[in-house]
Amino acid sequence: MDKTVVLTGIKPTGMPHLGNYLGAIRPALKRADDESVEARFFIADYHSLNTMRNAEELRGSIHEIAATWLACGLDPSKTLIYKQSDVPETFELTTILMAFTAKGLMNRAHAYKAAVDVNRSKEQSDDHQINMGLYTYPVLMAADILLFDTQEVPVGKDQVQHVEMAQDIAGVINHNYKAPLLTIPEARIDEKVMLVPGSDGRKMSKSYGNHIPLFLPEKKLRKMIMKIVTNSQGMEEPKDPETCNVFALYKLFATAEEQTALAQRYRAGGMGWGEAKQELFEKINDEIKDQRAIYDELMADTTKIDAILAQGAEQARAVASQTIQRLRKAVGVA
Repeated sequence: MDKTVVLTGIKPTGMPHLGNYLGAIRPALKRADDESVEARFFIADYHSLNTMRNAEELRGSIHEIAATWLACGLDPSKTLIYKQSDVPETFELTTILMAFTAKGLMNRAHAYKAAVDVNRSKEQSDDHQINMGLYTYPVLMAADILLFDTQEVPVGKDQVQHVEMAQDIAGVINHNYKAPLLTIPEARIDEKVMLVPGSDGRKMSKSYGNHIPLFLPEKKLRKMIMKIVTNSQGMEEPKDPETCNVFALYKLFATAEEQTALAQRYRAGGMGWGEAKQELFEKINDEIKDQRAIYDELMADTTKIDAILAQGAEQARAVASQTIQRLRKAVGVA
């Protein structure tokens, strides 16, 4: 039986946070355990250049991302992990895709439109400080996906558009050359973790400053959880778990039985916010404490990470070269 090719990437922009873990890392690794799946994971370092311009910071962030995947259970002997920058075929494919990508499609990209809206709100020109890396971001992402004959891309709701754009571009190429040169990918969304709340109740995001880094030392993790915004209800008052930021995050870590038990304590009254936050801290820490230890060990000596990524690059290029050879021949440059 042919395996389903599943691909996931994360930009190296510092230590991943709980939203990354719940929304991408944990479900992707769970999917990789399926024997019917061939999982491929990559570190999207060239995507980071749009915002990260400090070389040492980027190098450190790449190690943080790789260490996170490995600490969370990725087995490089069974699952491919590599750096985007180590696969030059990605950028050759990007050039080919550019020739078949309508400018109007890029104009509709969410990230570009959001940047334009910000400029307009400040009465600046539409394209003020918008670089081509941001504008063509969806094409590079399409190359990441299409290069590996990806069939399934686990994404959050805000990333679905990028998969749809990859579908559109691949469809244009396949139609033009009247051959299935590129596999049409599908987005896979885990509805339960589509929206991971941050400390203020909005979607957890580094841009909002409401994120909780995944592998903080235990004391710092607890301190950040204790800062989660709640209302002003007193200890004795009954509370509604369904409108609580603490409980919203707790549900993503706890079993159904644990959720029911804590919800009953909310509604009964007699439980203060500090106690609810302590329950959340303990639940999160129980899940990640062993992973944190592995992460700290890997970051203390990154040579192991470098060796794993180097091996992954060789394996990734072996696959990528086949796609590029197929495309080069089809378009007429080989």
